[in-house]
Amino acid sequence: MKISFIGLGSMGLPMARHLLQAGYQLTVYNRTRARADELKQFHPVVADSPVTAGRDAEVLVTMVADDAALEDAMLGPHGALAALPRGAIHVSMSTISPALSRRLAERHQAAGQTYVAAPVFGRPEAAEAKKLWIVAAGPPQALERCGPVLDAMGQGVIVAGDDPSRANVIKLAGNFLLAAAIEAMGEAFALARKYGVAPAELLDIVNGRLLRSPIYDNYGKLIAEERYEPAGFKLKYGLKDVRLVLGAAEEVAAPMPLASLIRDRYLSGVARGWGDIDWAGLARIAAADAGLSPPRSPG
Repeated sequence: MKISFIGLGSMGLPMARHLLQAGYQLTVYNRTRARADELKQFHPVVADSPVTAGRDAEVLVTMVADDAALEDAMLGPHGALAALPRGAIHVSMSTISPALSRRLAERHQAAGQTYVAAPVFGRPEAAEAKKLWIVAAGPPQALERCGPVLDAMGQGVIVAGDDPSRANVIKLAGNFLLAAAIEAMGEAFALARKYGVAPAELLDIVNGRLLRSPIYDNYGKLIAEERYEPAGFKLKYGLKDVRLVLGAAEEVAAPMPLASLIRDRYLSGVARGWGDIDWAGLARIAAADAGLSPPRSPG
């Protein structure tokens, strides 16, 4: 099977590597070509544009930063959609809006192609370890055909139906829940610190005996140790995702007041110059608002 892969960022690079290690013939494209050099031991074909990457592909996988990047890669002047053969499948693994997902599904159908949404849950270290959970939605035949491709990149595939936008909504709702947990931990840890209780102590009591959540364990440790750099998922992308959540909510008249609050908290972090720290750094804002000591300098 001829596979093309667009987007070799912190998530896409290890995902593409897993496909190469599984023996797939791969063509890759990334705006910064040097990223493709990190795969040279596997001898992928390196395309010079999205449109070149799309030619002859049976399956095209995209893993890019946001709606704008995906629109440019697929629908822009050098977009891949125009070059994809009839019968090809586009597997979009980015966190994007349901609206763009629907638009891409329509454009691919008009071109005789198939669109599958398959966003992932997991940070770069999970991508490296092939521990991603993949939520996939699209026509059943397409899901079956690209199933082995998805299996090569993660620990499991959760089928969410035949409407691709369902997968995108699930991903956005999941990221909202993660952001809400981060905000809650940030506020709780700031409160505890004001009373002389170490965040690690509170985390051990609460998560060790009450919640028992891997989310609280992983993100709680990042927050307790103020370990926000290097970022696994940047705070500015957390802002992007909560904006997508609010956009999806507005489309169906579903009020999300907590999402609005979290959006403003992320915006405050970006305004403070913290856009490139980990999105768990949302807790840094709660600490700063509580008048706690400034965070340690990186390194």
